[in-house]
Amino acid sequence: MKFKAFLTEHGVNLLERRFLPALDKMGKICHLFLTRDHAIFLHNLLNGDGVQCIAQFRKEALFDDYRISSQNEDRIAFAIDVSLLLRAVRSSVSICTEFGNGPSANRLQIKLVKKLPLNCTQPMPFLTFETKGYKSAVIQDVPISKPLSRAQVLELQTALELAQDIPRTLVQVPDSNQLQNFVERMKQVGDLLNVSISKYGDLHVQISTTLITLGAEFRKLLVIGEQAEAPSDDRNQSAQTRSERAISRGDAQRVQVSVKHFSRSLHCHLAKPDCTFYGIAPHGSCLTVIFQFFIPGTHQTDKSISLHCRLPVLDPGSS
Repeated sequence: MKFKAFLTEHGVNLLERRFLPALDKMGKICHLFLTRDHAIFLHNLLNGDGVQCIAQFRKEALFDDYRISSQNEDRIAFAIDVSLLLRAVRSSVSICTEFGNGPSANRLQIKLVKKLPLNCTQPMPFLTFETKGYKSAVIQDVPISKPLSRAQVLELQTALELAQDIPRTLVQVPDSNQLQNFVERMKQVGDLLNVSISKYGDLHVQISTTLITLGAEFRKLLVIGEQAEAPSDDRNQSAQTRSERAISRGDAQRVQVSVKHFSRSLHCHLAKPDCTFYGIAPHGSCLTVIFQFFIPGTHQTDKSISLHCRLPVLDPGSS
């Protein structure tokens, strides 16, 4: 199997300043899945433990002169330490900046190689970054796992397809900082967070212990997908009552998730999305967070980039 490409300036900016810092907060190890058309970073898709996070890029969003070949339909996947990958990209960028000379001198090449490390008898796989300066080249090797087998790649592909299901109702949360501040306070109270989302555009988050109940409600949010008109007799009711009534009518769903997982998913804002949507999957199977990116200078969705999280549910919830 072979993989070789050049990271574009835009691709370097996306990875170094936005996506890799976000992915690094999601977990130490992720899978990098390379296909003929996409590069995909995947957290927790195979072990099913913790927050699943999927960042997908069309190859043109990150690379030029992209070349890949394998006996498995030109698909290659391996595990990699995100912090080591981020460190390699950052140091390569600094080398490019310091020693680059001329329009093509500071191109950053990335490729898969096998090398024999010191004190080892077997060659090991690496993702190698090569920065070519005017008179020299600097090479950095990031260790990776043995590439996944055909069966493992198929398992990863299947998990990826299953993770693409979009909830029937999504609500847009305009001020994620407000939500993040609230969740940080909630972490001091308890471990379990109840989240309900209604077709009326209401997002309700609540944490309860034997001594205290703490909650927040975001109302009249933008709804994508299935929506409904809120009954007029709900206006003077408490947030808790409105939420219970909406669930009993089938106009809302509620799930229970880990406060720690919810807080971790908020780190995806380091990727600087333009919009954030929350939804609950059918039958309350997971809480989904979808991040939307615009083409710079427009309000048109950048379809070359996608990022979303799936939070495991601790209680099946109501559907």
